[in-house]
Amino acid sequence: MAVFSLERAVPLTPDEAWRRLTRWERHGDTVPLTRVTAAPPGPTRRGTVVVARTGAGPLAFADPMEVTVWQPPRRDAPGRCRLDKRGRVVRGWAEIEVGTGPGGRARVVWREELDVRFLPPLFDGPLRRAGRHVFGRTVDHLLRQP
Repeated sequence: MAVFSLERAVPLTPDEAWRRLTRWERHGDTVPLTRVTAAPPGPTRRGTVVVARTGAGPLAFADPMEVTVWQPPRRDAPGRCRLDKRGRVVRGWAEIEVGTGPGGRARVVWREELDVRFLPPLFDGPLRRAGRHVFGRTVDHLLRQP
């Protein structure tokens, strides 16, 4: 099991950073052969299921995640979203927190626990580094795109 976190401070309001980070379909833009969908249609809420499908043909797998916490940022409190991974291959959770940081910039914290089925603990270090790299690129991309 690999646990990692990322932190970013960006010149956006917390509301705008939250909006950009929770446009689920955009999460696949930086990961090759990945498509992300969310259901049911409409605004995200507790119970929304986000599915990242990665791969091609018989080598593809789905990474379904259920939104179990949905608290958009408010003036007096940071926003928080938790996705619990429910897949057969990838388990764990992801948490996104967005609040106000120094200088009024949005402060983003992304925490993740990845547990890949059949992957022995020997691979936790490489999985942690790969996760930080892939999710760091995704977060950076999402925060740059209006």
